Formats: sequence, C-alpha cells, structure tokens
Amino acid sequence: MTLFSTSVLKLNRKKAFFLILLILVIDQVSKFYIKLNYPLSIYGGPAIIDWGFFKILFIENKGMAWGTKISDLIPFISEEVGKLILTLFRLVAIVFLGNWLWRVLSDKSLQLLRWALCLILAGAVGNLIDSIFYGVWFSHSYGQIAEFMPDQGYASIFYGHVVDMLQFPLATWVWPEWMPFVGGETYTFFEYVFNVADFAISCGVGVLLFFNKRIFK
Repeated sequence: MTLFSTSVLKLNRKKAFFLILLILVIDQVSKFYIKLNYPLSIYGGPAIIDWGFFKILFIENKGMAWGTKISDLIPFISEEVGKLILTLFRLVAIVFLGNWLWRVLSDKSLQLLRWALCLILAGAVGNLIDSIFYGVWFSHSYGQIAEFMPDQGYASIFYGHVVDMLQFPLATWVWPEWMPFVGGETYTFFEYVFNVADFAISCGVGVLLFFNKRIFK
C-alpha cells in the first residue's frame, strides 16, 4: 500500500473543504489567542514560552517572508503602497489557487497535488485574513494587549499585519573571525518566526518540489 492510497487520505471536494477549514481554524485561533493575551515581544526580551529549541513569541509582519517589504525591493514605492500591493497580490493569488484546486478536484489528478494545493490555499487565506481585517479588528499591541473590535483599529482595511509566533532556533554559533563580512558575529540557525499558515504553505510547496516528477508528468 503506497502513500496516499488509502481512502482516508484521498481528497475529494468535501474532504478538501474540511482540511482547508481545519487549517484556517487552527491558524486563526492561535493568532487570536496571541493577540488577545500578550503584547508584542520586545527584541532580545523573554519569549512567551522558551524551551530552547522551540519558542513562542509575538511579532507582527508587515511584509512578505522574513519581513521583506515590497518597498525594500522597489525603493520609489512607499511602504503603504507596497503593503496594499502585497495584500492585493495575495488576493489574486488565492483566486488563482482556488480555481486551480477546483479544476484538480474535478479530474483524476494525483492526490499529492490535491494535498499540496489545499495546504497552500489554506495558508494563503489565513495570512490574507490578517492582512485585510486585523488592522480593523484589533487595537495595536505595542506595550499593551490588543483589544478586539475597538472604536478604532491600528490600521485601515487591507493594511493589517500578519501575526507570527512560532520559532525553532535549533543552533547558535559565532562565526570565526577570519570569515569575511560575518566574522565574529553570532548566528542562529532558523531564527525566523512563522505561523500555522506559513507552515501549511511551506508543506504544500515542499510536496510540489519533492514530488514534482510524479505530480507534473
């Protein structure tokens, strides 16, 4: 019996919908919990939970992966315009992914492709909710715990920040002094902070990359 061959792992439209919904619920519940119980983590300050190899923090990402902003890549675009472009791009990408997944579920495509698209779509929708609505739904979290549905949120619609909280700093070392550019600096492997939606997207993309020859014959 091969991977994804059992009926439990075979995705039809109903199972795909519930998988996406489950990921969205876990993602949004974790973000709401962090937002409504903790202020933003201070850089270099204590983590909410610190097990060494695993930490829970609370940061807000205004940009793309690793905090990169469109305004960093295109200097003549303001941060506000870059943020709006990013949110609109995410919205267009979700429409494209949703249409692709619907067509894949309509034919006899590989189960691996169905799983990958479900994971990517769920993660994309989870982060899009943050970007569109969180600025209106919450007050700011700087030095305080956010309030849900305040009289005025911390940003306008489409300008919300994505909530990240999970970190796996697996190892830390100091580069040798003789190394150019980084000599003597401390480096932490995998210090990036992410969320459940990011994890789902990464898993989906990983499936596409690892099984690309089986999926895209």
